[in-house]
Amino acid sequence: MSKSIAIVEDDPDQRANYTDAITAKGYNVSAYGSRREALQGMETQLPDLVVLDIILGEEVDAGFQLCRELLTKSPSLPVIFLTERINEIDKISGLRLGAWDYLPKPISLEYLAERISSLLRIQETRMQNDHEVSPSAKRIGDLSLDQEALLVSWKGSRIDLSGTEFRMLAKLVRMPGHAVSYETLMHATMQSLVTNNTINTHMRNIRKKFEKVDGDFASIKSEYGFGYRWSQS
Repeated sequence: MSKSIAIVEDDPDQRANYTDAITAKGYNVSAYGSRREALQGMETQLPDLVVLDIILGEEVDAGFQLCRELLTKSPSLPVIFLTERINEIDKISGLRLGAWDYLPKPISLEYLAERISSLLRIQETRMQNDHEVSPSAKRIGDLSLDQEALLVSWKGSRIDLSGTEFRMLAKLVRMPGHAVSYETLMHATMQSLVTNNTINTHMRNIRKKFEKVDGDFASIKSEYGFGYRWSQS
């Protein structure tokens, strides 16, 4: 059965281009021009992935609000922001809300379609392995990382990280006890124009997700002015 994708974009030409490119990959696409229209269209059933612009008509933060509303219904729903708003504050806001990716306009339609396919493969593998830990998963103390599904568990409890968060955590735990620089963590994001503040935001989000399942979690240590360190103590 084909996966369903929702596009929320107020520009009709861009909306049509995104729809055509994603449909050509074999997905079922529903396209909406406003936050209200999108909420109505997704009221009874959520799609498998959502692509959101932030500014929708006269609502300058509609995408952020819609993301919050959708993730309240389904916290594991993959959401991609696709927007011209690429300043750091907006990126941080999107990451804090729980978006899986934050892509700048203009964008190659082929790249957008491939990014969607990649995130859907990750989500599908996660769902298949929801109650399993892969035999090939890397274990560091109470932590387990499954590279194929981008799955993390802590003391047997699953932690849902975005792809970017997973890659950063994987870099951090590669050499437990050793400090990992901001520069190394920036490379792990696979994004351009990443600052220390963006890395700090990612790390805060990762910590919060661990703390939800373990209130005593304290394995991510800040190395002031340099980066972070994974502590097994």
